[in-house]
Amino acid sequence: MADRLANKVVLVTGASADVGRACSLLLLEKGYTVVGTDPDFPRAGIDERRFHPIAVNFSDLDSLPGALIRVGRDLPEIEAMILCADAGHIGSLEQISWNQVRSTIDSNFTSQAYVVKQFLPQLKQQGYGNIIFIGSESTLNGDRRGAIYNASKFALRGLAQALREDCSDTGIRITIINPGLVRNGFIHNLDTRHDIGNIIEPGAVAEAALEVLQARPGTVFDEINLSPSTQVVRVRKTGKPIE
Repeated sequence: MADRLANKVVLVTGASADVGRACSLLLLEKGYTVVGTDPDFPRAGIDERRFHPIAVNFSDLDSLPGALIRVGRDLPEIEAMILCADAGHIGSLEQISWNQVRSTIDSNFTSQAYVVKQFLPQLKQQGYGNIIFIGSESTLNGDRRGAIYNASKFALRGLAQALREDCSDTGIRITIINPGLVRNGFIHNLDTRHDIGNIIEPGAVAEAALEVLQARPGTVFDEINLSPSTQVVRVRKTGKPIE
């Protein structure tokens, strides 16, 4: 099994931390070859011959197309893409800066669209493959403290739905996984005090992605929503919980 899967190459964005790192580790454990892209790999701590890290700065949209073209020149035939890059700032629209508006949209939507644009023709030519977006519960409902983050994730979900229609007769499966609050660096961006309860672990998101990859041909997971069984965050402003 491992020898067979070693020929299956998965491109993982945001591979150095959190969900991206968890996806990379699980895929490597199962025998896949992983090409991981991220601007910062020293912190990844992945020492495996089937892991191929490539430094790509997703926040620099001017240089990103050229970087992706260079990746594509050397990248072997890929089985799938798992798009995990994620950034954002919590707050109402008037609370976040102009630069934060731009960086959130660029990181969560535009850069992801660039990646798919680069590699989709290759997948279509092969006639098979998987594109898995790691979205958020923010793709499903707007929140008063997440205006731009919600907007970026709504856009990502819209892209996934459009690609699903575009690729319906090509053998390419499109999935978006929408987890609730995940234990990652993003929770430190919350701008009020918070209590973390039953939070989703990055490994659970990775397991959902693996389930999609290993589903039999013809089975498509359009959307997977991962929710904790109990309330995750209780936000306090003046010491009084907001339920």
